[in-house]
Amino acid sequence: MKAASVFSNPALLSIVAEGFLSRLSFGLISFALPLYAYHLGMNLSEIGILSSINLVVAMAFKPLMGAMADRFGLKRSFTVATALRSVVSLALAFVSSPWQLLAFRSAYGVSQSVRDPALNALLAEHGGKKMVASSFGWYSTAKSVGGSLGSAAAGVLLSLTASNYSLVFVAAFVLSLLPVFMVGRYVQERSETNEPDETIATGDAVSDERKTYPSGSSIAASRSGLAIFSYVGLGVMISGTAQMLRGLLPLLATQYAGLSEAQTGIIYTVSTLVVIFAGPLFGWLSDNVSQRLVLMVRGIANTFSSILFLASPSLAGIALGKAVDDLGKAAFKPAWGALMADVSSLDKKRRARTISFMCLGEDAGEIAGPVLAGFLWSAWGVPVVLGIRVLLALVTEVYATTLVGFLNKQRRMEGFSVAIAATPTIREFSESDAETHSG
Repeated sequence: MKAASVFSNPALLSIVAEGFLSRLSFGLISFALPLYAYHLGMNLSEIGILSSINLVVAMAFKPLMGAMADRFGLKRSFTVATALRSVVSLALAFVSSPWQLLAFRSAYGVSQSVRDPALNALLAEHGGKKMVASSFGWYSTAKSVGGSLGSAAAGVLLSLTASNYSLVFVAAFVLSLLPVFMVGRYVQERSETNEPDETIATGDAVSDERKTYPSGSSIAASRSGLAIFSYVGLGVMISGTAQMLRGLLPLLATQYAGLSEAQTGIIYTVSTLVVIFAGPLFGWLSDNVSQRLVLMVRGIANTFSSILFLASPSLAGIALGKAVDDLGKAAFKPAWGALMADVSSLDKKRRARTISFMCLGEDAGEIAGPVLAGFLWSAWGVPVVLGIRVLLALVTEVYATTLVGFLNKQRRMEGFSVAIAATPTIREFSESDAETHSG
């Protein structure tokens, strides 16, 4: 399968299109929801809770929903989650009190807990060995572009309709119906064209044995369990470091660097253009050149961007630092997706559940990173925040390199173990010879 086949695979193309359309719909909601909450009388602290409660709910339910996706089917779970999110979008149009906003935002978290394990497992299945990182790269790029366009469209709609929030939520609902149709019509449960998962070719006997080697065996289970918990920690570290400045960067630009809101908006526009091209590029590099190289780019970008923010608090420095920081995030998505595919392939019968645990680590980091940065900023100021971020990025890089090497070593060990299991013993040779001579 070549890289270009991402556009010739109907199932994979439908998943990418779902990411764009869903994020386009959610972009409308994410822009209008905080404003509507403020309109209903919620204070800033309550709006902060509203913005993060879906992640907390999703974290609580993901392991259970991942196991259910393995049991009832990836496509079915993905379709149900997409439909549930559409219902939530429509329900927001009828909200009239803060507690209703919190309730429906929590329901959205439930849909995330169902959707994320199934979605990532489907990307791993349809991406195959040769383009799994590219699949995640294209999907994250589609989401990023859709989210930016959705937020821009929400601003225009609110301006044209005199802040009619219900109309914005209805528009988001209409857009969210398209992904439900595409997933139900074009997405397949499993890829029918993927290559076998062998990473070590040790002969035809080994390949034949691997075809019947039970994914739920003791070897696969022990390797899978150890890798899952190791990579959950990695997800916390990578996501936490990358997302430390999420929500704080506008304050960093205006309060620390002294930029205007207009200048800060320009910076965000430029960085969005960077992400559009960087996501597919890093996916291709991870698939065809080196996964470790892409992981290194992520760590270097987080480190270099922090140094730029600290050393050059100006329009040029903040703009370049934001672009570099977004490069790191663009490198993270395909590399992390490829790692999820690798680890979950250790036990394919429990692939969605394995991915749900790894997503759990990613979500935990996304919540903990900004909290840690806010605490450090309040206590010691911006230089300490950026200095700690550099230190965490370096530690994360060492840990990531160690884990990738460990996973590769375990794959080689399994290949050797399966080769031994597939080799006939001396007694089997003797019995075979005896049967031949007696015949």
